[in-house]
Amino acid sequence: MTARTRRKGIHMSASNSDPKAHGGTWLPRWEPEDAGFWAAGGSRQAWLTLTITTANLTMAFITWFLVSALVVRLPQIGFQFTASQLFWLAAMPGLAGGSLRLIHMFLVPIYGTRHVVSLSTLSLLIPLVGWFYAVQNPGTPFWVLMLLAFLAGLGGGNFSSFMPSTSMFFPKRLQGTALAIQAGVGNFGVSVVQFVTPWVIGFALLGGVAWVGEPQTMVRGGVESQIYLQNAPLVMIPFVAVFGITAWLFLKSVPIKSNFAEQFDIFKSGHTWAQTSLYIMTFGGFSGLAATFPLLIREVYGSFEGAPDPLAWAFWGPLVGSASRVIAGPISDKFGGARVTHWAGIGMVVCAFLVTLTVSPTSLDSFWLFVSAMLALFFFAGVGNASTFKQMPMLFAPRQGGGVIGFTAAIAAYGPFIFGMLFAWSFASYQSAAPVFYGLTAFFAFNVVLNWVLYARRNAPFPC
Repeated sequence: MTARTRRKGIHMSASNSDPKAHGGTWLPRWEPEDAGFWAAGGSRQAWLTLTITTANLTMAFITWFLVSALVVRLPQIGFQFTASQLFWLAAMPGLAGGSLRLIHMFLVPIYGTRHVVSLSTLSLLIPLVGWFYAVQNPGTPFWVLMLLAFLAGLGGGNFSSFMPSTSMFFPKRLQGTALAIQAGVGNFGVSVVQFVTPWVIGFALLGGVAWVGEPQTMVRGGVESQIYLQNAPLVMIPFVAVFGITAWLFLKSVPIKSNFAEQFDIFKSGHTWAQTSLYIMTFGGFSGLAATFPLLIREVYGSFEGAPDPLAWAFWGPLVGSASRVIAGPISDKFGGARVTHWAGIGMVVCAFLVTLTVSPTSLDSFWLFVSAMLALFFFAGVGNASTFKQMPMLFAPRQGGGVIGFTAAIAAYGPFIFGMLFAWSFASYQSAAPVFYGLTAFFAFNVVLNWVLYARRNAPFPC
């Protein structure tokens, strides 16, 4: 390395690093594009890392979206909050997640995969323990719950370090698949917490030992029942602890290093901003709707006799979106990310417009169309999540590709916050969610055109 290179702060070697200088946590050599290296052990290390990191990412998403599963029950157990306050609580993890992702995107090339994944996972214990105690007292001040909702966003931040790390471990031909598996399985955490919560709060854990807490009386439809809302965060605590410790014990770090200043060069490229807009459409749409779907069902259809239980339906959206993300990864590798993004975007435009026809109902008759359109919207958002992540590594060098993935993921992670604020405004001003979905239809259409002009059309200037 020349003196000039050192002055620029560049430490970009994939094959030369002293593991002893980093406590043995950095791999001495990493060349995934070398077929011999990949066959001789690189593949095994990469897939092991993907497995462990994905398990930790799933817990991150569970923590991030825990609040969306809890807030819909708070009024039923005695918390006196308005609809606007509930949407604010649902929004705060998104504000934190997006902000923390802007930090996380720089961490892996500096501190390495092992330290970042393990320590960030263990930090999730803070909001989980906090919510365990807070929901047991209906007198808990609103500001305390807002703080705990913000801390749940620690899980949202993790994505922007975990995913760039994964992109470094795999050759370009497999990055679409690897990233789709990791993000798709990680996204299942949203469905897990929304599916498990209604079940696990229905009984006393561990035989009802004193430290688990007393039940709360839930009133729904005039019917009283006993629930243990604190069980929702409690059951996640041992998994977070085990997965975080496993990451510390078994993960290694790729010797691709760079400082803060070097990583800022991604902002000089117009592709960074185009890909950010596309990922706001796909993941911003997915995360924002996943965080607000339970409350949206409650506000739109909850006043009718025989109204559906929001949590009995809400988990299907993230489940569909997560599954489609996994499936779309290999498809994007085969047909190209831009082409898949194009068709996913068109699907999102159509579905968002269909939803506008169902969010000012006069009865439950339109509920099935509403649910069908929302699930289809989640499906296409999941497909687009995978395909956009295929596009990014094709447009940038490995170090830059990781940074772009981290930055776009950071901005898109504001989805829950933005959607929460939009719905709070829309219901307060118009008593309807229709204005939000009209705006989404227009935004999705803009991104379809953007992707078509730059990447997807025949003879596009930047096919990817």
